[in-house]
Amino acid sequence: MCGIVGYLGTRPVTEVLLNGLQRLEYRGYDSAGLVVSGPAGLKSHRVEGRIDRLRSLADSSPLEGRAGIGHTRWATHGAPSLANAHPHFDASGRFALVHNGIIENHAAIRSFLNQKGIEFQSETDTEALVQLIGFLYQGTGDLLESVRQALRTVRGTFGIALLSSEAPELLIAARRGSPLIVGVGSEELMVASDASALIGQTSQVLYLDDDEIVTLGPEGLHVSDLDAMAVERDLVTLDLTLEEIELKGHDHHMHKEIHEQPASLQMTLRGRVNAADRKFVLGGLTSLERQLPNVERALLFGCGSAWHAALIGEYMLEELASLPTSVEYASELRYRNPLIERGTLAVGVSQSGETADTLAALREVQTRGATTVGVVNAVGSSVARETDAGVYLHVGPEIGVASTKAFLGQVVVLAMLAGYMGRRRHLSDDRLIEFLEGLEALPDKVKEALETEQQMKELAYALCDREHWLYLGRGVNFPAALEGALKLKEVSYIHAEGLPAAEMKHGPIAMIDKGMPVVVLAPKDGVYSKVLSNIEEVRSRGARVIVVTSADDPELDQLAHDVVRVPETHSLLSPVVTSIPLQLLAYHAALAKGRDVDKPRNLAKSVTVE
Repeated sequence: MCGIVGYLGTRPVTEVLLNGLQRLEYRGYDSAGLVVSGPAGLKSHRVEGRIDRLRSLADSSPLEGRAGIGHTRWATHGAPSLANAHPHFDASGRFALVHNGIIENHAAIRSFLNQKGIEFQSETDTEALVQLIGFLYQGTGDLLESVRQALRTVRGTFGIALLSSEAPELLIAARRGSPLIVGVGSEELMVASDASALIGQTSQVLYLDDDEIVTLGPEGLHVSDLDAMAVERDLVTLDLTLEEIELKGHDHHMHKEIHEQPASLQMTLRGRVNAADRKFVLGGLTSLERQLPNVERALLFGCGSAWHAALIGEYMLEELASLPTSVEYASELRYRNPLIERGTLAVGVSQSGETADTLAALREVQTRGATTVGVVNAVGSSVARETDAGVYLHVGPEIGVASTKAFLGQVVVLAMLAGYMGRRRHLSDDRLIEFLEGLEALPDKVKEALETEQQMKELAYALCDREHWLYLGRGVNFPAALEGALKLKEVSYIHAEGLPAAEMKHGPIAMIDKGMPVVVLAPKDGVYSKVLSNIEEVRSRGARVIVVTSADDPELDQLAHDVVRVPETHSLLSPVVTSIPLQLLAYHAALAKGRDVDKPRNLAKSVTVE
């Protein structure tokens, strides 16, 4: 992994590829490369590091042709190096391939081809695939059939784009478990692993499904499966604009997206909540309307920030819908023996809708009979297409690797799901209206919470030299503490742990020394007095206590070193508001440490491999 762009048309191919790859930089990468098919055959450039270096190389040594493919690599097999950068070639030099995903049986393929006298130039699993295609072509003489045979042979996941000097104006792409989108323009065709690479190029796209191959050539595009059966695919309109992915005066996408949250939550809520009419309108669940009142259990799963959102969703579903709910790491779910009882509603949570572990978990629970719902941001993504029903976040594109507005969008969608289910499971009118009013007020509450930025910036610069931080919360704010700690780790590389405040004294309190920053989430709710006791415990051990609260309490002012005040909201929705200062703290800590905020090391925006 991480980013693929392919182009066939009349415009300067190298420029189109480089522009597309720059749109994918946010996904994270350690090397980049491209190859162009032209009169002189396949010619390529590869670099370690950033795309700016690739552009400089392409400017000094132009590549000409009508077709090309490009890639940004995030290392999985083999260290980040020039030899391991994509594209990779077969031994004959007639085939060039870029690949996202993991070929699980690459070692067996490599061993087989070594016995046939084929030498490898890299450590990657990708080279095993392109070498296999080249080897099979020697026997078949049929380019497309060689690709099909190779893809039937490999195990694992792939999103690929391939060029061959045997057909210089033909581009072949295929997917299994790793997203690919085909863009159709005027006298040009494109393929990309992410819709952001296509913005401004075309608005008409089609989404490939698993084990489908598309050929892009002078005669247009043709989609088929691995058995050469034709597949009909309709074009859809890409609902993204260039303006949405630009910085608009902000220094970083993360900062922009933090400040977009009042507007993004307004989009999430628009047309879906109505306190006056006492109802939720979730059109994506219409097909399940008769089934949902009979649901007996909910199972939520996701990875990273999505898992934290699911934990908050668990509190909401149990409180509002009286629905027994469990939350699982998607990466662990399919390797257990999950007990999917009759009446289980399984909810997969993912920003991209392409997270490999979440997709695998989704498919596992489907085989066991669960009714599935997707909570995703990316329209047309795999999770959105493969679930029985779903609810989009509608927060707009999220470019920053560390999720901010998508995380809050996930929490709010799960809140709406909980209220929607509760309404069908005897939630009283009074509690329903109170919750609906709380949801409607959220955009303004978040806007007010953003006013804490200067205070969080000062704290970040004052404390960024501390190597270890604790984040504490109780009840529904425990997952918010986990999320705050994750944000700090992701972008500043400061070690942080999120804990239930009461559990801190069962071991982790031993970590606390003089001046250690301890961030405590203490909104004025049913466990507020208990959190005050936890604050006293950490303060007495010498911690620097930073409290995020909605309470106007003189006692708290005496206990804490720093009090960060946010507006009061419905207790179940308080993580939406308490998360804002934590996002700002992480952002400014990263700046204070000199980190690359939008491209944190070793991270990718969409993790499409296990």
